[in-house]
Amino acid sequence: MVILLRPLLLGAVVLVCSIPPPALARKRQGAEVSAAPGTLVRWAAPGAKRCSMKGRSWAALKGTCYYPVDLLQKPALITITLWSPGHREFARISVKPYEYGTEEMDLPDIPQAHPSSEDLKRNSREQALLSKVWKRKDRPAEFTLPLGAPARPLPAGKSFGVKRVVNGKPASQPHTGSDYATPVGTPVLAVADGTVVVAQDLFFEGNAVFIDHGDGLVSMCFHLAEIKVRRWQKVKKGQTLGRVGSTGRATGPHLFFGVRWHGARINPQFLLDDPGKIPVVNRVLP
Repeated sequence: MVILLRPLLLGAVVLVCSIPPPALARKRQGAEVSAAPGTLVRWAAPGAKRCSMKGRSWAALKGTCYYPVDLLQKPALITITLWSPGHREFARISVKPYEYGTEEMDLPDIPQAHPSSEDLKRNSREQALLSKVWKRKDRPAEFTLPLGAPARPLPAGKSFGVKRVVNGKPASQPHTGSDYATPVGTPVLAVADGTVVVAQDLFFEGNAVFIDHGDGLVSMCFHLAEIKVRRWQKVKKGQTLGRVGSTGRATGPHLFFGVRWHGARINPQFLLDDPGKIPVVNRVLP
């Protein structure tokens, strides 16, 4: 679900939402819209230059600000800001709880099913490495929306946001990407131009590739059978990054594809769909 805020005359705001959640609300004191964790809010304004949310600021994309709501965000009211020349506007996102469901999975007899103390130490080192990826300084965007498909053909994604129960034990956090039932060996493709910031075997993620696409957007592909790129390599949209496999914590061959935008974990399908499909409500003010 994506929500569009479009300013009209004298700072009035039209709110547009697609389904599923969230519901939408307006207040005279300023626009307020409800959103579920893992979704996006979109605010289009002529001449929009910068956007901000939760202490972070970034450049608008062609007159549009996108505000990602992290999957782990607790219910709260979040103020968002849009700057255009000589003008600043505010709105609020009311984050509401949303239940993505629970999924049980039984791992075969692999190290990821019963990690040793050394395995857990390795994972801690790897997570420290990945934490630096989320803190990289924003660069100009090297992408446009929608993003390209990470595999062709791309089946429907599933399991974003679900709470996993692995071999009878709850996972530490919800599933932060989508799983695609792509056959083993299928080429995995870059969804946009960018720079490879991680390309290596990770304990839980398996063979993994992370790409920085600028404007705070990082895409990631896990469980690859092989990796075809190296760290710091520049890649082009559609370039082969590797091939689908079942390395790491996986029950079988599939592609995990996830994104973080400005540090927030969101459903990648929002960036793969055509933004032009979002319904627009036009309101003529008296």
